[in-house]
Amino acid sequence: MMFQILQYFMKSVLRNPPVPFRLFVLILAVLVYGTSGFLYFEFPANGDLTWFDGLWYTVVTMTTVGYGDFFPKTQGGRFLVGWPVMIFGIGLLGYALSVIAAALVTSKTKEMRGMSTFSLKHHLVIFNYPGAAKLQRLLEELFLDPIFREHKQVVLVDEHLEELPPELVKRNVHFVRGNPVRNETLSRASAAFADHALVLSRNENDGASDNLNVSIALAVEGCNKTVDTVVEIVDSASEELLRKTGCDRIVCTSRLGAYLLNQELVNPGVQEVVEDLLSAEKGQNIYLIEVSRPWQMTEMVEQCRRKGHLVLGIRTPDRVLLNPDANTTANPGDKIITVGASRLEAL
Repeated sequence: MMFQILQYFMKSVLRNPPVPFRLFVLILAVLVYGTSGFLYFEFPANGDLTWFDGLWYTVVTMTTVGYGDFFPKTQGGRFLVGWPVMIFGIGLLGYALSVIAAALVTSKTKEMRGMSTFSLKHHLVIFNYPGAAKLQRLLEELFLDPIFREHKQVVLVDEHLEELPPELVKRNVHFVRGNPVRNETLSRASAAFADHALVLSRNENDGASDNLNVSIALAVEGCNKTVDTVVEIVDSASEELLRKTGCDRIVCTSRLGAYLLNQELVNPGVQEVVEDLLSAEKGQNIYLIEVSRPWQMTEMVEQCRRKGHLVLGIRTPDRVLLNPDANTTANPGDKIITVGASRLEAL
């Protein structure tokens, strides 16, 4: 084992050393040469000099600062120490700065092109890139809600996006490029430690994109059983298959769009009402509040009214009851549907 480690060290470090290691050795050599040479030539004439004084002189000379508190007075100190330290020191310093700049540029380019690996926790992972406008609007709405204000970190996973758009860069969105159903891609996005996963339809006009979303949901649920997964589909026929993956919720955009068009046709102005209820940016919003004990409808209405909320109904695990009878009771596990300006913590 020790022989293998030594052999690897000989091949990878000594025979072909990496750039940072070579730079470190060269700078260290110049520091040792300058410090020892300065003391060798100047100590006989100035017995108060110390090793720290020689190191200080070498560093000041390499960085071209030149305070002048220490300088060689002998010919050997000037020509055999001062000149080499100045020439090689300035060159090494410039080389070091160029290596650091190149590393920063490379790191930023890798992140922009989705080649980086992120170590995050409690973040949101978004799969598929539907377009900058839709994704930007989605993030604006998410971060207006108090639940997502804590989850500032967002990772976008897409296979075909070549570079992260500037609009998403400004929002500090991380980008991972790769096949979203592969474990390597999910690992780079830290999907196993995410709190939320949102699977978007790549093409809203192509029902075949639902097949990819089913595969993504299977992969995400396979690596993280506790993640809260919401999947968007185009064709409602894919809903039954998608539920078998174990995802938490499914949104069929084509079905919702059909409902909205129908209501706007028979009830003009419904679109503005629905937009006001769904948007977190303005007006009132719809909230679902979990209950921990049995509540009667009259008691719920009075309690929510005191907090500025209007009760619309009850969401049970099986169905939705809107405007229920006054004697209806909400049991533990149900959710009260309310409309208000902000989210209620609990009843």
